Amino acid sequence: MLTVGVITISDKGSTGERQDTSGPAIQELLEPLPADIKCYEVIPDDPALISGRLIHFADTLRLDLIVTTGGTGVGVRDFTTEATRAVIDKEIPGMAEVMRTESLKKTPHAMISRAVVGVRGQSLIVNLPGSPKAVRENLMAILPAIPHAVAKIKGAQEDCGQP
Repeated sequence: MLTVGVITISDKGSTGERQDTSGPAIQELLEPLPADIKCYEVIPDDPALISGRLIHFADTLRLDLIVTTGGTGVGVRDFTTEATRAVIDKEIPGMAEVMRTESLKKTPHAMISRAVVGVRGQSLIVNLPGSPKAVRENLMAILPAIPHAVAKIKGAQEDCGQP
């Protein structure tokens, strides 16, 4: 069972002006892994706060998987990518590329996504877009690889070529 933290990054969501539907969608999609959702938060688009929560989830809570939603575009208040890059040890560009590739099949707007996937310590961090539809499309594209990625991050020695 993977331990998971979900962070919705939204100025309006954090003040109650908008109901978060993307965070719950992530939780629902992760259930089959199976996943134990340890933390779920809605925070504003603040780079220092985002980085701080990622560090806390990875270093203190030692969660296997941390999934964010929101702040991955090119908007004035989109800081998730920068906040994530500031705290990861390794980037996993292939997972982010797969997400964009799958989304491009649905919308040309996918090409402006700046979502990042990376590793901090022994935690996999995945940035997803903010809409529930994009969350589903992006997360479903990489979901089959998540358990293997987490196992490798934690030191598993099996060959990556084996399904």
